[in-house]
Amino acid sequence: MYKKIFNKYDKKLIAELPVVSFPGRIIVILTPGETERAVRYLLSVGQNMKPQPLGIDTETRPSFKRGHQNMVSLLQVATPDTCFLFRLHHTGFTPALKAFLEDTTVEKVGLSLTDDMNSLHRLGEFNPGRFTDLQKMVKEVGIEDMSLQKLYANLFGQKISKRQQLSNWDADILSDKQKMYAATDAWTCINIYEELTRLIQTRKYELVCIE
Repeated sequence: MYKKIFNKYDKKLIAELPVVSFPGRIIVILTPGETERAVRYLLSVGQNMKPQPLGIDTETRPSFKRGHQNMVSLLQVATPDTCFLFRLHHTGFTPALKAFLEDTTVEKVGLSLTDDMNSLHRLGEFNPGRFTDLQKMVKEVGIEDMSLQKLYANLFGQKISKRQQLSNWDADILSDKQKMYAATDAWTCINIYEELTRLIQTRKYELVCIE
């Protein structure tokens, strides 16, 4: 399939696009034991007969005090059909979570991973394993935009809603809208990774440059 993509996507066009939402099951992780079982499942999916990348992202409760940053609240990790939401202020930085972040066998993809890694390093020390940052991949096809919303609109003609981005991620109970937002962000990273991989390998695209 030949695709037309833009070096820069007009943000004004995004409002008119259909909204995309994660279509699978969402599982909230609250304890160290649940963390261990979830990590075991995620690594088994990534290491099966047909290896699958995992999409990752983090959420942090916004701070409105200059110079102050809250601790990361949530790590979301998605397969094509399941997303685990690790509520880190409940689970803590467990050995299983450390092992997952240091794993070198399963591809983990995300956007602006340096920021995510820095946030997670505030919880505990680890040596990042096998991660791919989409912001580096997009340069190979000439895309200059770096936001998840613009990239998804450019590649798929759909909108990722950002209405929950500044919500309270430390709330006692996450709302259904928060859960869907978090899962969608992680899952769409998989879609972008697979589409960029296809475009890079086949070169079947036309890049339209907008000044």
